[in-house]
Amino acid sequence: MAVQTPPRTTSSPPTTTAPQRPGPPWTEKWGGLFFVAPFGVLFAFFLLWPTLSGLWNSFFNTSLAGVQQEFLGLRNWQEMFGDPAVWASLRNTLVFTAMSTPPLVVIALVMALLANRQGLLGWFLRFAYFAPFVLPATVVTLIWVWIYQPGFGLVNGLLTAGGFAEIDWLNTENRAMLAVVITTVWWTVGFNFLLYLAALQGIPEQVYEAAAIDGASGRQQLFRITLPLLSRTTGLIVVLQLVASLKIFDQIYLMTDGGPNYATRPIIQYIYESGFTSYRIGYASAVSYMFFLVIVIVSIAQFRLFGGRKEADR
Repeated sequence: MAVQTPPRTTSSPPTTTAPQRPGPPWTEKWGGLFFVAPFGVLFAFFLLWPTLSGLWNSFFNTSLAGVQQEFLGLRNWQEMFGDPAVWASLRNTLVFTAMSTPPLVVIALVMALLANRQGLLGWFLRFAYFAPFVLPATVVTLIWVWIYQPGFGLVNGLLTAGGFAEIDWLNTENRAMLAVVITTVWWTVGFNFLLYLAALQGIPEQVYEAAAIDGASGRQQLFRITLPLLSRTTGLIVVLQLVASLKIFDQIYLMTDGGPNYATRPIIQYIYESGFTSYRIGYASAVSYMFFLVIVIVSIAQFRLFGGRKEADR
C-alpha cells in the first residue's frame, strides 16, 4: 500500500524590514554650504556680476556713470573689428608675450638648478633671485627708467665704455619693447624660479643615486631625469606666464605710456583709454570680451599641447 505524503507547502519566510536609520542631520548635509558661502558671495559680486555686466554693456552706448543711454546692438563689436588701433594694440601684446615668455621660463629653470643646493650659497641665491619679485611696479619701473636714461644711465654707460653709441631706449620705436621685456624678466622671473625650485626639491634623491651608480653623467641626469620629471611644472609655468604676459599693463604704462608712437601700447591700455579717457564703457567692454576670447583660446591651445605630450610620454 502506497503511502501518500502530503504535498509540501512552500511558504515564504516572514519578511522583516530593517529598521531605517535616521539620515544625517541637516548640519552634516548642508553644513558645507556655510563654509563656501562667503567665497560664493564674493565670487558672484566681484567676478560673476562684473563679467555679465560687461557683456551687457557691450551692446549699449554706456557712459562712465553706468547709465544706459542707447541700445546699439552689435555696432560696438562691428566698430571694434574695423578699428586699426585695436589690432595694433593686440599685436603689441602678442609681441611682448612672444618676447617675454621664453626667457622667463628658461632663465627661471637655470636659476632653480643653480639654487637647488644646500649651504649658505644656496640660500643666498634663493634670496637674490626672488627679491625683485616682491618690489612694487612703481619702484621697479623707476629703477629701470633711470638705468635706461641716456647720459647717465647704467646701460648707456656700459655701451659707451665698450665704444658703442648711446641708445634712447624708451623713446625709440624698435627698442622700447625690448627695454620693457628686459625689465619684466628681471622683475617677475622670481615667481617661476620658485615653482621650479619646489619641483626640483620634490624629485627623490634616490633617482640620482641610482643613475650615478649606473654611470650616468651629470648631463645625462639633467636631460633624462630632471627635465622629464619637470615637464608638468614646465607646462604649468608656460600657461601661467602666457596669461600673465597677455595681461601686461603696469610697467608699459609707467615706463613708456604706450609710446613712442603707440609702439608699445598693449590692448589693456587701449581698453583703459577707451573706457576711462574717452568715456566709452560699452566699446571698451566689447574690446575686453574680444581680448578675453584670445586668452581663452591661447590657454586651451597650451593645455591641448601639453596634454598631447603627456599622452605621448605614456
